Amino acid sequence: MKFTGLENFKHEQSQKIGVLLVNLGTPEQPTPRALRTYLKEFLSDHRVVEIPKFIWWMILHLIILPFRAKRSAKAYQSIWQADGSPLLINTQKLTEKVAHAINRSEGQVLVDFAMRYGTPSVDSKIEKLQQSGAKKLMVIPLYPQYSATTTASTFDAVAKSFAKRRLLPELRFVNNYHDNSLYIKALAEKVEGYWQKHGKAEKLVLSYHGIPKRNWLLGDPYACEC
Repeated sequence: MKFTGLENFKHEQSQKIGVLLVNLGTPEQPTPRALRTYLKEFLSDHRVVEIPKFIWWMILHLIILPFRAKRSAKAYQSIWQADGSPLLINTQKLTEKVAHAINRSEGQVLVDFAMRYGTPSVDSKIEKLQQSGAKKLMVIPLYPQYSATTTASTFDAVAKSFAKRRLLPELRFVNNYHDNSLYIKALAEKVEGYWQKHGKAEKLVLSYHGIPKRNWLLGDPYACEC
């Protein structure tokens, strides 16, 4: 196997730290073709769908992709913004704010983002951070609660990128942050701010994504961390 190296690498004691925020992903365009490409990558991840590959390949390629891509494209068209995907735009804004907050207090830290599925890929952004001199890397999946379907899948993408690299950065991988006091405070302030503008409702409903019960019984802690 040929390992990739860093172009014009300088052997110096760089102290740069890279922070990579990783979100789920988004199609490049709200079109059936773009949705088909995105859904194929997403639903081909064995962390997401734990069905024997041959059986799932038949279902995915003969049933889901030919029909769901068109329906999903219409849904994306209804929320698509002039500048592109809302998820991509908001992740970019979050990255800029994190970079500003970190560098204001900690000095020179390289902050970037990637998408687990679609672009920009995890591999391309690890490459970019290393080319920029990052010797240490913190990966933060943007999922407060751990799940094999999301957090572990992100780790798989990082590991796959590392497997082909000659120089590996020192790695810290954040598994979850659901119980972080600052995260909880930020959520509370968001809700309170909305109430101040629009009035307080009788009930506050918190909605989470679900996982199969079998996953929970086999040790996935997602439901517990919610």
